[in-house]
Amino acid sequence: MKFLTLILSFVLMSNSFGQSAEYKKMLSKYYNDFPTISIENALTHVKKGDALFLDVRKKDEFLVSHIKSAKRMNLDGSNISDLKNVAKNKLIIVYCSVGARSQTFGEMLKKKGYTNVKNLYGGLFYWANEKYPMVDLKENKTARIHGYNKDWGKWVKGDVVY
Repeated sequence: MKFLTLILSFVLMSNSFGQSAEYKKMLSKYYNDFPTISIENALTHVKKGDALFLDVRKKDEFLVSHIKSAKRMNLDGSNISDLKNVAKNKLIIVYCSVGARSQTFGEMLKKKGYTNVKNLYGGLFYWANEKYPMVDLKENKTARIHGYNKDWGKWVKGDVVY
């Protein structure tokens, strides 16, 4: 009986901490060798204010919620000139919903000479699921997140809008 209780406790803890095995499996399809940063380490940089956070989701996604002080960038790089005053060695953390679009954008930044670019592991969905702070367009705290679409929104545990 003690063994069964121990197993049940482990299962319950593994579901309440971190992301599901299915989410991690899905992520593995979209990530290659591009450097990532954990949400815990990224949060440290949010608090210190020593990194530039770039959100490469669509404008309507960004309007619902984003990481405080993040700058929205167009995935196609059409507004990359907005980074002209950013030092090439500055820590830049890119993110999107799960990390696929941001990895593509991060690769583009590296080709432009930025040397310290990291992709937020798990994206904003992972961030939101772990209940890390997000803000809306008016910088008010929010727990809402744009689900991109119904297929992707299934990975969000909280208040999803489309």
